[in-house]
Amino acid sequence: MLREILRQAWSSLRRQPVRSCLTMTGIVWGIVAVTMLLAYGSGFRSVLMRTFEAFGHDAIICWPGTTGEQAGGERAGQKIRFEEADVEALRATATLAKQVCPETVRFVGIEHEERSTSTAVRGVCQQYGEMRNEVPIEGRWLDADDEVSRRHVVFLGATLKKKLFAGMPAVGEAVRIQGARFTVIGVMDRKFQTSSYFTDDDRSAWIPYSTAGDLWDTKSASVLVVEPVSPEFDRQTRAQVLAVLAERQHFSPTDKRAVLMDSMAEFRPIMMGISYGLEFLLLFVGLLTLGIGGVGVMNIMLVTVNERIREIGLRRALGARRRHIRAQFLTEALAITLAGGAVGVLISLGLGAAIGTLPFLGPAYEDTSGRVDIHMQVSWEILLVSVMVLVMVGILSGFVPAMRAARLDPVEALRYE
Repeated sequence: MLREILRQAWSSLRRQPVRSCLTMTGIVWGIVAVTMLLAYGSGFRSVLMRTFEAFGHDAIICWPGTTGEQAGGERAGQKIRFEEADVEALRATATLAKQVCPETVRFVGIEHEERSTSTAVRGVCQQYGEMRNEVPIEGRWLDADDEVSRRHVVFLGATLKKKLFAGMPAVGEAVRIQGARFTVIGVMDRKFQTSSYFTDDDRSAWIPYSTAGDLWDTKSASVLVVEPVSPEFDRQTRAQVLAVLAERQHFSPTDKRAVLMDSMAEFRPIMMGISYGLEFLLLFVGLLTLGIGGVGVMNIMLVTVNERIREIGLRRALGARRRHIRAQFLTEALAITLAGGAVGVLISLGLGAAIGTLPFLGPAYEDTSGRVDIHMQVSWEILLVSVMVLVMVGILSGFVPAMRAARLDPVEALRYE
């Protein structure tokens, strides 16, 4: 039965090849619109989330504030300072904090031969590199021996390295920070990030926290960087960190002004919402375009029903049931839709390969590598969504004509002129 229905559908389409091709054109255009818009949305979300995740592994940045509540006999307005004892207390008692690292920052001059610039020099611990995704493309990151031995070594951001060394190798060379000689041990890979503090990582330099004490006062840290044991425990980790610091520095654990915290996990839902919101908007626009093609299919199928009323009456008189008539016209509508969809998918694959990438964040980062541009890749997931939408449009387009054909009275249909 299915084979016979398909054979009759194909025979019907061949009767009017020009009309069938013109009808399929609307479907082709619609499926190309849906597929390419989904590819654009997927590429946008990929770049947006990659630049967001570049900041670090769900790092929590703790800023010293000023107490706003009186607690333990202490007056409000007390300025909070992050000292070494605070870091030790957190590492010992904050069980939800996987790693804790103090960070001290000064904007000072850094020189190499005739080249010089002023940027953020950041004194950090060994674990900081893993917490903040500081990936070396040359050399290495700071290690424990650098911290213990107070070595004068420095790790450079990609943009800072370019300013000081242009295209020359930097590892093993010497730079001067506030007049003190430092050896370059590593250079960071270009880091495309949508969020930062103090300054972009690409423009920063990192030295051991202990060594920073040779250049400026490091009795209190500028910020504390905390990594929770798991992103799911972000809120609990922040509460625990605040409680430990409150107990040691004698302020209320409910005082939100004492320690200000910026959390990556807190902003992730916002970024996800923006990216998925754009994808749904693009999908909706594509569906409207494909829907217009579906209306064209429905219109042609209604015309076909009017042209074949006597045929329908004859088939009913010979024993065909209503479901057979419905299946016949639904199959014809699906055949037109799927044939146009197949052509549209092939065109989409070709367009995706031809377009390649579209400019997005590349100009903002002065980057020509294309790593932060939108890649128009038509994935299998996108094709699956497109096919599902296509089948739905085909069924909806054929439903009304099929129901009209099935409801025709056989006697009246045979008398139709």
